[in-house]
Amino acid sequence: MKKAISIFWFRRDLRLTDNAGFYHALKSGHPVLPLFIFDKNILDKLPEDDARVTFIYQTIADLKKELQKHDSDLLVKYGKPEKIWSEILGDYEVAAVYTNHDYEPYARERDDNMAEFLTSEKIAFKTYKDQVIFEKGEILKADKTPYTVFTPFYKQWHAKLNPFYTKAYPTQKYYKNLLPCKDLPLPSLKEMGFEKSKLSFPKLSYKSKLDSYAKERDFPALDGTTHIGLHLRFGTLSIRKAVRDAIEAKSNIWLSELAWREFYMSILWHFPYSAADSFKKQYDKIKWRNNESEFKAWCEGNTGYPIVDAGMRQLNQTGWMHNRVRMVVASFLTKHLLIDWRWGETYFAEKLLDYEMASNVGGWQWAAGSGNDAAPYFRVFNPELQTKKFDPKLEYIKKWVLEFGTKKYAQPIVEHTFARERVLKVFKEALANS
Repeated sequence: MKKAISIFWFRRDLRLTDNAGFYHALKSGHPVLPLFIFDKNILDKLPEDDARVTFIYQTIADLKKELQKHDSDLLVKYGKPEKIWSEILGDYEVAAVYTNHDYEPYARERDDNMAEFLTSEKIAFKTYKDQVIFEKGEILKADKTPYTVFTPFYKQWHAKLNPFYTKAYPTQKYYKNLLPCKDLPLPSLKEMGFEKSKLSFPKLSYKSKLDSYAKERDFPALDGTTHIGLHLRFGTLSIRKAVRDAIEAKSNIWLSELAWREFYMSILWHFPYSAADSFKKQYDKIKWRNNESEFKAWCEGNTGYPIVDAGMRQLNQTGWMHNRVRMVVASFLTKHLLIDWRWGETYFAEKLLDYEMASNVGGWQWAAGSGNDAAPYFRVFNPELQTKKFDPKLEYIKKWVLEFGTKKYAQPIVEHTFARERVLKVFKEALANS
């Protein structure tokens, strides 16, 4: 008779240390087999050179090596989870499956289906909070409804924060409970239809940035941000560690940025329709121009607005864009060109290494005025003023727009004052009729 085991299913938590679900699996009383599934439902929609797949693949290879040091291994599968789980249950006697919560619409549907399937097989499916400090109904107004504006959300988030919520899970103490196994196969990138990306990935070395973060974070020519988005997205960094480091460094601005991420996750959880539709529903009545040639110029960084073009070229070449510039380019697309925020959100989803649905949708809707923002719709970023304020010596622009200042550089795609008046008129008309 096969010996019963627990399985820990890695998803957006690709680390052994301080991992909530992994910790509970290791304490389950059964030997633990770690598992990762390259999910065809997700991968089939991605281009073959998607850099995030390379990052995940390299991280998975590292996890395997780490587990092998403890006489165990990582079971790696490629396919559709529902089919793979049927195969796994044929190969192993599974007592329980452990994993961590995910809040995106596809993940919620997948996990609901998994819970139903495993329950029908009399297997426990246990999931835990791991990628946020507070989730779901933990931060609510007095009337038990979710916050829809950041500042009051953050006040309660910060007031509730204490060492209990940021304490690390001591997984290392229980590695002896891993299932002894070795030489489990790892499918190659090529077998899964992908090639190794040429992009480089940010290292996890952000602590030295925290002292100067508040002063330098808005200036794109400086390397003043932490570049941890990718690591939080795939869980190679624990959010509890990040928050502890923010508190230790007294970096309140950075702490509030971590809370913004949780605010947007809360919005996506409580209002899942906002992943594809305007949070403020009346904004779905806006008559977008959606000019395809102008969208192409924006994507390629040929709008004739230097800071916009610099940002888009940085994104296209590196898979990353400075946070301040993300706001500028998003405002430009939605307000100057009157192109639907969903077009920009989709483009960022394809290109950003640190793409996080909740933050990306939230940021785009903030820029368009249709999301969670106390400011009214008539805020239109002036790219020229943004440049004077945040790239006064044009260092960022000159780095990315090599033909800047020559006759080869594109003429402005639209005149700022005209664009501002046009968008205010269109928004006003749409909202007046709602």
